[in-house]
Amino acid sequence: MANIINSYKDLTVWQKSIELVTLIYKLTDNFPKSETYGLVSQIRRAVVSIPANIAEGHRRNHLPEFIQFLAVANGSAAEVETYFEIIKRLNYADERETKPLEELLLEILKMLNVLSRNLKRSKITHL
Repeated sequence: MANIINSYKDLTVWQKSIELVTLIYKLTDNFPKSETYGLVSQIRRAVVSIPANIAEGHRRNHLPEFIQFLAVANGSAAEVETYFEIIKRLNYADERETKPLEELLLEILKMLNVLSRNLKRSKITHL
């Protein structure tokens, strides 16, 4: 059976996740140095996990595993959502800086949910 998705790099959700990684790295460059091993490390780890899990899950070439990895990416996105709340409460960034990133994250969350739901409904077992 032919692949339904040729490469994870073709997935818009992966592309947008990479964009979010870049934006969060730039945002956190300005955080206090005392947060280097705290909040900065945590949000960077979580945001990198989103596209990494999409890629790894796709490369497994087995649909149930891909769906599981999409669930992990979804969980990492929820972590990032939480870190945005902490960032705002600590006044490390203002809404002008975080709002576009939060909107992109929401778009990614929706895309992960739609992709997962559509794959669960499909009749294939291998990618």
